[in-house]
Amino acid sequence: MTQRIDPATPELAHAIAGDLRAVVGKLRRRFREHAILGDFTPSQLAVILRLEREGPATVSNLARAEGMRPQSMGTLVAALEAGGHASGAPDPNDGRQTLWSLTESLRKSLKAGRAARQDWLSHRIEERLTAAEQRQVVATLALLERLVDE
Repeated sequence: MTQRIDPATPELAHAIAGDLRAVVGKLRRRFREHAILGDFTPSQLAVILRLEREGPATVSNLARAEGMRPQSMGTLVAALEAGGHASGAPDPNDGRQTLWSLTESLRKSLKAGRAARQDWLSHRIEERLTAAEQRQVVATLALLERLVDE
């Protein structure tokens, strides 16, 4: 963790940023260990999360949102469909296009994965942190929110 550095200096901010990045990286790896989902590429995960968050979309809209060529996105969506993770339906506004959405089984897997990670983390907090330390985490979370809010 951060070495002894005088408070409120650029050096301290730099040290905190490095430590925070490292801890968040470890936490992400632990979450991945407790994920229930299969092996998705980062691009597939981005599309899955976008469809979950924003709802059905065309390949063109997904490609634009992810900064990809439509042909590449078409290949990616086809792989998700082949794996039973996405399904297409005619666009009610333009029957020439297909709206892609997540399958119910993938939605259930996403929910189960989040629940498993939440359960793991809550047990770790309960087992490893005292009540006073848990209150410190609450205070720290408020500060982290300030860092990431726009």
